[in-house]
Amino acid sequence: MKVIFNADVKGKGKKGEIKNVSDGYARNYLLKNNLAVEATTANIKAQKAKDAKQEQLAQEEVDEAKKLKEELANLEVKLAAKSGDSGRLFGSITSKQIADELKKNHDIKIDKRKIELDDPIRNLGYTDVPVKLHPEVTGSIRVHVAEK
Repeated sequence: MKVIFNADVKGKGKKGEIKNVSDGYARNYLLKNNLAVEATTANIKAQKAKDAKQEQLAQEEVDEAKKLKEELANLEVKLAAKSGDSGRLFGSITSKQIADELKKNHDIKIDKRKIELDDPIRNLGYTDVPVKLHPEVTGSIRVHVAEK
């Protein structure tokens, strides 16, 4: 019996896949537990429409991330911190502080985990910080750390 999986079933198939499984397994387990539906022409057509819609949404997400990347490229985040004589900070600037400053001054909400700061910023001056906006799109923010 051909079925369309509604959910991932270990060892059998992933969500949205159309596969041939034994009749008893399909009727007694997959269909009964709503893990799959029978692959009729109407169900196949509905699945293809659902896949097309999901692909369109994914493309819109990528386009949005690219637009945000361009916006961030023209942006500068200014932070003030106490420093010593040599320009070294007493503390450090973390990704959370950068994310909070973006939200407060520029009304751009980016999760602090998306800001890929290998080590916290410990010096005065300008630093380019990479930001992972989408698995396919990586932007950059220019951070200016000034003395308080």
